[in-house]
Amino acid sequence: MSALLASLAGLPNAAEPVAGWVTGGQPTEQQLKAFKVAGGEVVLDNRDPMEPRPYDEPSVVRAVGLQYMSLPIVHGAVTTDTMKIMHEALRRLVGKKALLHCSSGNRTSAALIPYLMIETKMEEENAAEVAMRGGLRSAELMEIALQYVRGLSG
Repeated sequence: MSALLASLAGLPNAAEPVAGWVTGGQPTEQQLKAFKVAGGEVVLDNRDPMEPRPYDEPSVVRAVGLQYMSLPIVHGAVTTDTMKIMHEALRRLVGKKALLHCSSGNRTSAALIPYLMIETKMEEENAAEVAMRGGLRSAELMEIALQYVRGLSG
């Protein structure tokens, strides 16, 4: 287990699908501090800004010295364009130590599938398995991610 993943002990559905990138659910303030100490650099938040949170995440992230990125993946409004925007954001994070999260890991893990398949050449079945280990539970989100990938190769 990497130091980054260990620093986020207790994070719902915590996984490290790509070296240096931890995915999961909503982190606590203490987990964000521990992530920074472990070498974390960026927090990519996939929650809708209107979703209730236990604290002001953007402020806390910046206060502990991490970069904050908001890229909402909104329940019921996800399209292949959403997947494209997330894929492009992930390409910009290559080489950075990042925490990618939503409330449970479901949306974030689904949106990771295109990156895994396109950038790391992972087979569809393996990418889906990695996403499920990170909290993916929505067949609909997985299908949208796969539609995006198929649209690029078709």
